Amino acid sequence: MDLLCKAYSNISDDEPESEPEPSPRPRPRPKPVNYNYLPRGPSKRRKPEDPFPTVDLQKREETPVPGRYISKRERALSGSVPRAAEPNLSQKDPHFIPQPGLGSISDLDLPHHILLSLRHKPKAHKQLSQIPEKLSVALCGHAKAVNAVHWSPTHAHLLASAGMDQTICIWNVWSRDQKKAHVFSFHNAAVKDVKWSQQGLFVLSCGYDCSSRLIDVERGIETQTFKDNQVVGVIKFHPDNSNLFLSGGSKGGLRLWDVRTGQAVHEYIRGLGQILDVEFTIDGKQFVSSSDVSGGNVSENSIIVWDISRQVPLSNQVYAEAYTCPCVRHHPFDPYFVAQSNGNYIAIFSSSPPFKLDKYKRYESHGVSGFPVKCNFSLDGEKLVSGSSDGSIYFYNSQSSVLVKKIKAYEQACIDVTFHPILSNVIAACSWNGDVSVFE
Repeated sequence: MDLLCKAYSNISDDEPESEPEPSPRPRPRPKPVNYNYLPRGPSKRRKPEDPFPTVDLQKREETPVPGRYISKRERALSGSVPRAAEPNLSQKDPHFIPQPGLGSISDLDLPHHILLSLRHKPKAHKQLSQIPEKLSVALCGHAKAVNAVHWSPTHAHLLASAGMDQTICIWNVWSRDQKKAHVFSFHNAAVKDVKWSQQGLFVLSCGYDCSSRLIDVERGIETQTFKDNQVVGVIKFHPDNSNLFLSGGSKGGLRLWDVRTGQAVHEYIRGLGQILDVEFTIDGKQFVSSSDVSGGNVSENSIIVWDISRQVPLSNQVYAEAYTCPCVRHHPFDPYFVAQSNGNYIAIFSSSPPFKLDKYKRYESHGVSGFPVKCNFSLDGEKLVSGSSDGSIYFYNSQSSVLVKKIKAYEQACIDVTFHPILSNVIAACSWNGDVSVFE
């Protein structure tokens, strides 16, 4: 017995266990060990809630009782217990995309004068529009052409941009730290348009992957996907109900979607060509669509005014010229809208029936030349700003249509330009070579 005790006390996991000498009579089987009553040292760690015994075996293997014999079976069992894997965020959330080295969407590190200006929000029509003088912030991050830029109406220090490189960038424009706050790659093809929602930190995007996607900017995840049967080229939230948005696509489909259900609630059918742009009227009861008519002889369908609820067109032969219009914008207060024409001018239309074209006045000094060049009104409606195929930004007096100022911004075409929702002297612009810029 002394020899057996000595052998059991010296055995280790690294040495092979020696076979016991044969005994003339069978050895009694040892009683099963009750692990719940083994002496254990004090532990500062909380007892896990998982009741499975494998966890207990792991913990007891870490603090074995000295001098106790551990059989081969017990050692094999404890050695086969799987280790806890490190948490993997990409497995927990399939939409999670790690973004190392990016900044924050917070406004805490903005310059004090910018922060004061953003928090003071006078009514838009009471502000006197000012024309930006020079480049203020250059934002580099897109690898290909940028199709659209849009300021957040609720967090006005944030700017969104949509690019042909399949990404959506969120910029903290005046941040002292990293200005690129997010890069979203949820689309698997080029992104055509992006719009901020009126309900907090959400952006809606669309693109060549035949889908529109709603993204929670704060959490960095995609919350909804709206599948379509066509390339979606343009999206627009309803001005009075941010749960509704319009989308237009390459096959001429116009759909009104409800974010709450994820389904299209209305469809507007006219046998149109590719939808280039859509715009709601002031009261939100009608919208204007622009489509590509270059493939047919029905130029009267290039600009159509629709009744939203009845799903019928209200206009006929609004724009009879054989030019496509890549952009349509309604004046913020007055009853007229404008259409950017590939004839290298901006046409003016009444927003009251019969929606007549103003044949005596137009905005013309810039060029379009086949690019999807956009235009926008200032906060007070006194100025109209437009991009141009020559890389310049053109400012017009909206009442007289006279050119007020021209700024050379890019070497390639300036695609989109838009006024800031609070600061009347600030605009954002983007170019065909992938640049995003802010001018003050």
